[in-house]
Amino acid sequence: MMPRGDKSKYTEKQKRQASKIEEGYEKRGVSQDEAKQRAWATVNKMTGGGRNPGGSGRGKPMNTEPAKKGGKIGGKTSASRSVSAKSASAKKAAQTRARKKK
Repeated sequence: MMPRGDKSKYTEKQKRQASKIEEGYEKRGVSQDEAKQRAWATVNKMTGGGRNPGGSGRGKPMNTEPAKKGGKIGGKTSASRSVSAKSASAKKAAQTRARKKK
C-alpha cells in the first residue's frame, strides 16, 4: 500500500493541473495547505485519481465539471437578485465607466 500523499502514480499533466488549481486558490486568499488539499481533491474528482502515464490514450474522458463549479455558484447568487437591484447595479457600472472614460 502506498503512503498517503504519495504522488508517484499521477501523470505530469495531473501534477500541472493541481499546481495551477492551487495557485488559483492561493490567489483568492486560501491558505497554502488548504489550497493544496483542495487542488488535489479537484484533480482526483476530474480524472479519477492517480493513473500511470502510457497506453493508447483512449481512456475515460475527463470530467471538467468540478473545475467549473465555482462559477455556477456565483451565477445562482446573481440570479436570485431582484430585477431592480440588477438594473441599479448596471446603471451604477455604466456611470463609473463613463466617468473613467473622460
